Amino acid sequence: MRRLISSGSRFEREIGYSRAVVDGDLVFVSGTTGYDYATMTIEPGVEAQCDRAIRNIAAALAEAGAGLEDVVRLLFIVPDRADWEPCWPVLRRHFGEIRPASTLIHAGLQTDEMRIEIEATARLRTPS
Repeated sequence: MRRLISSGSRFEREIGYSRAVVDGDLVFVSGTTGYDYATMTIEPGVEAQCDRAIRNIAAALAEAGAGLEDVVRLLFIVPDRADWEPCWPVLRRHFGEIRPASTLIHAGLQTDEMRIEIEATARLRTPS
C-alpha cells in the first residue's frame, strides 16, 4: 500500500512531490531543509537548519508510524563543505545511537539561504 505524506509546504504543491511516501514497510522522506513549514521561515545558521530539518523528518516519520530510530539511511547535501562539521554535534544528538548508513554530497540547493538538505529512508517495524 502506498501512502503520501505532506508537510503542508507550498513547495510540495507547486513542484509536485510529497514530503514522504510510505510504500509497504519503507518510508522515503524527500530532501528536507531547515524551513519551519508553519511559518515558511528559515534560520540563517547551519546548525539550526540541520536541527529543524531533522525535526521536520521526525514529523513526517511520526505521521507514517515511524521514528528517527527507524531510519536506516541518510543523505546529506551541503553547498559549502565548511558547513558539514558544525552539523556533527546535531547529528550525533539525534542519530548517535541509531547510526544509519549515510552519504554526504556537496551541491547547490534551491536557494542561497538553504545551508543543508537531508533525505531519509526508514523501515517500519510493523507495516501500516
